[in-house]
Amino acid sequence: MNKPALEYFGRDHVFPHDIPGLPSKLSDVEGLEIGSFTTNDGVSLSYWKAGKGTPLVFVPGWSSNGAEYINIIHILKDHFEVYVLDQRNHGLSDKLQIENHISRLSSDLNDLLNALKIEKAHLCGWSMGCSVIWGYIDIFGSDKIEKLIFIDEAPSIYCHSDWTQEERTKAGAFALSAERMIALYIEETPVNRLLVDTDIFNFYNIKGAPAFENSHLFAEEFVPPVLDSLKHLLFNHIMNDWRDVIAHKINKPTLVISGEHSNWVESQRLIAETVPDGRSIIYSKDEHGDHFLHLKNPLKFAEQVRTFLNE
Repeated sequence: MNKPALEYFGRDHVFPHDIPGLPSKLSDVEGLEIGSFTTNDGVSLSYWKAGKGTPLVFVPGWSSNGAEYINIIHILKDHFEVYVLDQRNHGLSDKLQIENHISRLSSDLNDLLNALKIEKAHLCGWSMGCSVIWGYIDIFGSDKIEKLIFIDEAPSIYCHSDWTQEERTKAGAFALSAERMIALYIEETPVNRLLVDTDIFNFYNIKGAPAFENSHLFAEEFVPPVLDSLKHLLFNHIMNDWRDVIAHKINKPTLVISGEHSNWVESQRLIAETVPDGRSIIYSKDEHGDHFLHLKNPLKFAEQVRTFLNE
């Protein structure tokens, strides 16, 4: 059974920045509920839900959860039945330190749709969440999908040593060592850019992005991440190559969103050009066009989502 968010958390929360169009406190997100379901292997997963209409399911990235989507939920709940899945070992869901691979998370997404009796939905993935959706399409097909939105995820993070620079750019690949990338992401250990060529953490900050500061501080207080259980998942995530799924199994209208600060922006344009009915939007640097663009610029992002899904 779903619980109202205030009942679930036992208190309200006031956001530090008052931004027109965004909630000033948690209770402003009317109808927000926290629900749960049990997967086919007996794991309890949570989701955030608000609104009515066509289901729109968000699949967050690695280490992210529904709390970070509080602004997006607030805006889009007036247009869609919005869900944000807290994947296993993420957010409010069970922490197991096992079953940490993308195919299991893709199956969890299928279990969510079945548990909630969702026959058709729009799916939106961010970062690793795109890979989870690609895995879902690979295993279960696209019969339950209306439209797709992908936010800034490289089709192949791992770069094979015999690839040309052109192959690397098209795949979005930026890591020659999964182990060094894991050390960078979890332990913040400096790494030679010849091994992991990304400056993503230069943009993982809330300075100058008040909407992101609101959602980030809310998430840190109410749903702090547990990274120890996510090391194996990150390794599995790094080693996948989804270009065959993108090229041959995506048959729904697709919007790809990235930014000029992204290290793999060219691969994002290529995804949109590869799928049968694809288009891309590239945020400028002045529009917070980095890996966290939807959290930093939720009003612009939500409007573009609404326009695309209502076409």
